[in-house]
Amino acid sequence: MAMAPLAAARLSLALSPPIVHITLHNPPLNVIDIPMMEELARTLTEIESRSDISAIVLSGEGDAFSAGVDVAAHTPDKVEEMLNKFHGVIRALIASRKVIIAVVHGHCLGGGAELAMVCDIVYTADSAQWGFPEIKLGCYPPVACTALAALVGQKRAAELILTGRTISGHDAAKMGLANHSVPSEKLDEAVNECMSHLQKLSPAALSVTKKAVYAWDAMHFDKGLARAEKIYLEELMKTADAQEGIRAFMEKRSPKWAER
Repeated sequence: MAMAPLAAARLSLALSPPIVHITLHNPPLNVIDIPMMEELARTLTEIESRSDISAIVLSGEGDAFSAGVDVAAHTPDKVEEMLNKFHGVIRALIASRKVIIAVVHGHCLGGGAELAMVCDIVYTADSAQWGFPEIKLGCYPPVACTALAALVGQKRAAELILTGRTISGHDAAKMGLANHSVPSEKLDEAVNECMSHLQKLSPAALSVTKKAVYAWDAMHFDKGLARAEKIYLEELMKTADAQEGIRAFMEKRSPKWAER
């Protein structure tokens, strides 16, 4: 059974049961705009219904995994829709019974890093650039605020989110944000080795085991993300600085912070 064609072509799909490869396709940096969010949601829903698929490999086309969510979607008239759709994708990834492997190279920033970090297994190139730079726009990353501490510890999570600094793929793996870091030329080889191993295992056992692994964390994540969304919309987006940060980025200038 073929995958249904996608309307806006923000993804490339390669189906080879029991594996499907999903590649983010929005050159040059695979920015996650609302059309991509919609395609991801539809694609994940279809994959979830297929018994012949047990694993998903998620990667980015070209020179980046993803530079993050489209800044233009953070404006007051779009931000609520953007959060709902992006977090719908995040929730679908977490709830999926398929094993999801992220393959990261180049820029992996903001929403792109959030997308990768909620996958089950993450392979990253040593040279990849990871970070959550939202604070530089007067914003914050709700998924990272909710789940990053569980991966890297509270202090490291706070530092990454509050400073917006960028780290290498090597450091991302060292602190637990990714599972494995390898030279970029060996990335495909490492992922193929993992997939070869998974293909020898029972799809039914993998599915049920994944559900058990995340049973406890999933409850806390859902509540935590709902609260992070509420604070984002009801408090952060009502500040002048959040709106100034978005405008400054789009106008390619330094922000002028007004509030203290």
